[in-house]
Amino acid sequence: MKKLKCHCGSVEAQINVEKLVKTLKCNCSICKRKSAIMSMVKNEDFKITKGEEKLTLYQFHSKVAKHYFCSQCGIYTHHNPRSNPAMTGFNLGCVDEIDTFQLDDILINDGKNHPLDKK
Repeated sequence: MKKLKCHCGSVEAQINVEKLVKTLKCNCSICKRKSAIMSMVKNEDFKITKGEEKLTLYQFHSKVAKHYFCSQCGIYTHHNPRSNPAMTGFNLGCVDEIDTFQLDDILINDGKNHPLDKK
């Protein structure tokens, strides 16, 4: 079990995961700008425990993906990707026990060339 929190502490979540299966960065237009290192869990393994009312939703382009950030401090906490809305991607920088500067094998997700854009 891991605990996620934004910078100001207004938003907290509980993540039901012991070991990170994979860590990744994405090169899509929004991820490139936020430069967060993420991991993924099934939606049922991610639960907001504090400050849900402080979260702001941002959507763009196809408006399928849901990107959430704290309305107080502006920190990106998590998202539901359009390629698999049943999953939650979460910002590893918001998990105090994880030092993102010590992570190895960070995969690059090619969101810039997303398969759903090629229809």
